[in-house]
Amino acid sequence: MKEKLILLATILMFASCGTKKFNQKWLEKKAPETFKARFETTQGNFDIEAKRVWSPKGVDRLYQLIKYGYYDDVAIYRVVPNFVAQFGIHNDSIINKSWREGIEDEPVVLKNNAMTISFARGAVKTRSNQIFINLKDNNRLDTADYSGVVGFPAVAKITAGKDNVLKFYDGYGDKLGTQQGKINKFGNAFLREKYPKVDYIIKAYLIK
Repeated sequence: MKEKLILLATILMFASCGTKKFNQKWLEKKAPETFKARFETTQGNFDIEAKRVWSPKGVDRLYQLIKYGYYDDVAIYRVVPNFVAQFGIHNDSIINKSWREGIEDEPVVLKNNAMTISFARGAVKTRSNQIFINLKDNNRLDTADYSGVVGFPAVAKITAGKDNVLKFYDGYGDKLGTQQGKINKFGNAFLREKYPKVDYIIKAYLIK
């Protein structure tokens, strides 16, 4: 009986270690006025700098996502040449859904110049967990009236590793932009089977 209890405790311990959890209070965490972070990717690292003055709600959410490990093993699934590189669908559908709560819309302060980062969105208050890197000056996004919201506020700038960003595989073009449902449902397994050349964020973390 004692051996069975030890075995059960061991199984529960490993199960809890392998399960990522989500805390709703994380969404209340306020970012510093300025912070820096590093993204390790399959093409090398890139570093970012974010300032709350550019988009307070957006920068807070970006900080939360990085601080609490959301971008670990996340596919850079949509790379459109000379336009954007987009990522943010988590490999775990439960974790992905937990971070889907949208934040308030804000005016554009930092423009969508090359190597800035903005949140993707679909309509009012839908900026949540997906972000995109502007691969060129996309200033039409500063004033684009899309589903009742004007503009995509940039929340960060890439300060190092720009060459690595430009190496992200773009041979699938915008094709995977229409496959988000399957990526949400089946995760990276679907991408690795059907689209093996997709690059990934290995992990992202705050730096001094």
